[in-house]
Amino acid sequence: MTSRVLLVSAATSASLRQARFDDGGSIDDGGAARARAAAGGLPPAARARTSPGLRCRETAAALGLDGVAALAVPELAGLDVGRWRGRTLDEVGAAEPEAVGRWLTDPDCAPHGGESVRDLCARVGRWLVDTQALEGRTLAVVEPEVVRAAVVDALGLPATVFWRLDVPPLSMTELSGRAGRWNLRLGRPPAAPEAE
Repeated sequence: MTSRVLLVSAATSASLRQARFDDGGSIDDGGAARARAAAGGLPPAARARTSPGLRCRETAAALGLDGVAALAVPELAGLDVGRWRGRTLDEVGAAEPEAVGRWLTDPDCAPHGGESVRDLCARVGRWLVDTQALEGRTLAVVEPEVVRAAVVDALGLPATVFWRLDVPPLSMTELSGRAGRWNLRLGRPPAAPEAE
């Protein structure tokens, strides 16, 4: 049995445009419009999941997934950045330059009092293990860092590459797995898939 996980990164928000650590805000009008336009290009899925954050839930609704009961899953929550939440990277970098430097280079570091990158990768990896036991495609609308964590964990990459993975808004990343092994499918266009 092959399991497929299609990760769709959340639409744009004011926080994203300002390089602000997630503050729980809504997607912006442009992001919502792009998500509605992409709705018809998603492949069929057996189930839909989202990160619990507002931005992901709103993106899922704009993609038309609210009708298929997109369930918010705690394991898919974005990276907990503790006291940095809601602040811009520039603000934090000016106030705590050494802490930001350590955080961006050491995946075990969590100077903000939240979660380390390695912990995020492990948390998302546990969700992938559970999901691999499910037949059919799981479509999950998640924060970009959850996509990074899934790719790092699924491919067995060192956690140090986490920050080198770019995940644009509304991009799709597909993992297919069987027998405890995942493959990454790159370059999926937002259009109906061919017969699989």
